[in-house]
Amino acid sequence: MSDLPKQEWHPRHNPWLITLTVMMAVFMEVLDTSIANIALPHIAGSLSATPEEATWVLTSYLVSNAIVLPMTGWLGNHFGRKRVLLSCIVMFTFASALCGLAWDLPTLIIARVLQGFGGGAMVPIAQAIMLESFPPQKRGAAMAVFAQGVVVAPILGPTLGGWITDSYSWRWIFYINLPVGILAVVLAKWLIEDPPYIKRNVAATIDYIGFGLLAVWLATMQIILDKGQGRVSLAEKFLPRVCWRRSRRIPIR
Repeated sequence: MSDLPKQEWHPRHNPWLITLTVMMAVFMEVLDTSIANIALPHIAGSLSATPEEATWVLTSYLVSNAIVLPMTGWLGNHFGRKRVLLSCIVMFTFASALCGLAWDLPTLIIARVLQGFGGGAMVPIAQAIMLESFPPQKRGAAMAVFAQGVVVAPILGPTLGGWITDSYSWRWIFYINLPVGILAVVLAKWLIEDPPYIKRNVAATIDYIGFGLLAVWLATMQIILDKGQGRVSLAEKFLPRVCWRRSRRIPIR
């Protein structure tokens, strides 16, 4: 009997309109994981940075994205899915504007971190909202549409980013998020609603120590995977600081 309200609930608006709304936000977020790849040389030249330093534009986004992802369930239960989605879209859109206005590389990296925080929870929350809007027999078709957007966006990113950078400026790869983000906020505010059987659990707690350790581990792993490949200097500079090298006592012959 406890599942009866859940089966009878239907959103007031067409579920496909809700899917279109969440897909706009998800497509924008996933697109930004790869759209800046081609623009890195232009970003480095414009901001007086080396190509090595410019890669932090990608790494910072992925690291912050990975850190906030495990908190999505708690955020949705504590604040409500609709509020979390709206907050994520607003933060992502605002950070995109900061990325386009960045006057130096540190500013751009900080803006990308904010962008990653806003986008990290966007995909799972959007997916949950979309699935709740459809009856069980139609969720497979909805997931197929959702998967197409998630797959196409990173493929389209380098091509679109290269064309925008060559035709206009690298700043416009971030500015294009502004109209999409504003429209997504308006549609989400109008169309999306939390089901009545999903109750906000304000009293729910989070393991802050565990989350902090998890965040450190995720950030470290992402940086090593992104920066450590093929770099001898990584072992030469960092490993001796944490490992005692007995080989130093052995004379070199």
